[in-house]
Amino acid sequence: MANISVRLPPEIERNLEEEARLTKRNRSDVVREAVGEYLTQRQRQRAINEYAEEMRRAYSDPEYAEEMRRIQQDFDEVDDSLARIEAEERAAGIDPDEKWWE
Repeated sequence: MANISVRLPPEIERNLEEEARLTKRNRSDVVREAVGEYLTQRQRQRAINEYAEEMRRAYSDPEYAEEMRRIQQDFDEVDDSLARIEAEERAAGIDPDEKWWE
């Protein structure tokens, strides 16, 4: 494990001491956990930013945007069909929420 020397402002040092005391751990363990969480959060944020940029690029492509609209229309049609089937079942006295396979 590598040793790293870090200078902390007095307020952060006090907070670190307090956290170590409250959790009954040494300062190194608290710092190691904090740095690990920070780096994980930064990696996630970078991945989210990359994904968002990919989506911006994709949606700026008219063909891609049109394909997404067609897919959404297909989903809407399926939702409408399912709602119609449920309404017909209810009208016929069938509970569409009842688990017939049990």
